[in-house]
Amino acid sequence: MKKRALISTDDKTGVAGLAKVLTENGYEIISTGKTEKVLREAQIEVINISAVTGFPECLDGRVKTLDPKIHAGILAVRENPSHMEQLEKLNVNTIDMVVANLYPFKETISKEPPVSLEEAIEKIDIGGPAMLRSAAKNWQDVVVAVDPKDYDMIAGQITNNGFVDKETKLKLACKVFEHTAAYDALIAAYLRGAANADKFPEKLTFTYEKAEKMRYGENPHQRGVFYKEPGKLDGTVANAVWLHGKEMSYLNVNDANGALDLLKEFSPEKPAAVAVKHATPCGAGIGETAAEAYLRAHDADPVSISGGIVALNREVDEAAANEMSKIFLDIIIAPSYTPAAFGILAQKRNIRLLKLENISKPNTKDMYDQKKVPGGLLVQELDACLVDHSLLKTVTKREPTEEEMKALLFAFRVVKHAKSNAIVLAANDATVGIGAGQTNRVGALEIAVKYAGDKAKGSVMASDAYLPFSDSVALAHKAGVTAIIQPGGSIRDRESVDLCDLHNIAMVFTGIRHFKH
Repeated sequence: MKKRALISTDDKTGVAGLAKVLTENGYEIISTGKTEKVLREAQIEVINISAVTGFPECLDGRVKTLDPKIHAGILAVRENPSHMEQLEKLNVNTIDMVVANLYPFKETISKEPPVSLEEAIEKIDIGGPAMLRSAAKNWQDVVVAVDPKDYDMIAGQITNNGFVDKETKLKLACKVFEHTAAYDALIAAYLRGAANADKFPEKLTFTYEKAEKMRYGENPHQRGVFYKEPGKLDGTVANAVWLHGKEMSYLNVNDANGALDLLKEFSPEKPAAVAVKHATPCGAGIGETAAEAYLRAHDADPVSISGGIVALNREVDEAAANEMSKIFLDIIIAPSYTPAAFGILAQKRNIRLLKLENISKPNTKDMYDQKKVPGGLLVQELDACLVDHSLLKTVTKREPTEEEMKALLFAFRVVKHAKSNAIVLAANDATVGIGAGQTNRVGALEIAVKYAGDKAKGSVMASDAYLPFSDSVALAHKAGVTAIIQPGGSIRDRESVDLCDLHNIAMVFTGIRHFKH
């Protein structure tokens, strides 16, 4: 009995070449619809699926491979005498290879403008996953291919050995279940959104696509890979275009994401620049030009920015490039670069230059924030909450001045992205001191004051969470801070407010906490 291969693909890449090798090695080819047409045009003899099933394709192609003669031919265990006897009685031939890939559901729902629910539904493949799963289940007897990249390898083994080895067949089967699991997860996510269903269902499955193998993870002894989320990636690090320098590392991607998240806090109406080191802000500034914004971010902490990441919401021009080229920066991310600016920066071999259009596109609460822990996964909405001006409440006798309020809101945007416990001091459209990741709030403030030095005098202070005691106010006064913004909510709030009144410090409550762990 001749071996048979069933080839039914949406992506026709490479199918004719594989089919040619198969026929040269004694295979009969069964096919459907457009795939059959492609094979016939390549002068390959093909058996139409209906000649096998005895049933015509119907319902606009929704039903063509969903037939017992197809699945029995795939699923029969060749070493099981009972299975083979049943096939003979039913006049069913075995199918020894299945080559299939699925309707382009991801590509369909990623279109702009968005397609209708009905259009998306039509791109949910039924017969393809069923055949692939059947073949993968019976992997010892059936070769299954879901990825055109595997065709050459399969063809080579058949040409050289006359068969595909057992180890390869198992790997191909594994690849099928990875593929169909991701496909189904994408469909579930889309339908959950279309149905306005709970974004935290009882069963939650995510799908990601391998984008880049990292040199290593956080440390050289750890392997690392970057996976992209399928779909619309505008304004995310996943959509950044690498223009120059070394390839991105695991830590580079993580730190770049932190820089982008912070940059998105600032309105694209004015040039803004942020500097991040080890996923922690070390400077942020707003200016009239990209160069001025960068210099304010740089001057906030000229020591920590060295070897860090800078993100800007404006095109990098020659003036900005000249300033940034004066120190070692690991990564620069911007929506674009002028030719002169690129020429200046590209002289540094190790600097990574990334281009990201729509860099200011805000993150939204419908996105997921995930943190893997051994044995489980923590999932929450992104902290996309902005300060609601209607909720701001001055709790001291003195109202902040207009200039102080502007600086307070600036500082509160930055402190949101610093690791807790976090304190940010700011003045004149720039941070002047940041203390983050401490086990107590006074310790964070002491670090911020140390970094600020003389610039702490006349600055304002933001805290990511409430001040549990008045000791932070006392230290802020000593450093010369004139106004404080914090969520409020401590049982000792009154003590902090009274001390602010004593020292003529304005204090504003936001009612919003921004822990970041």
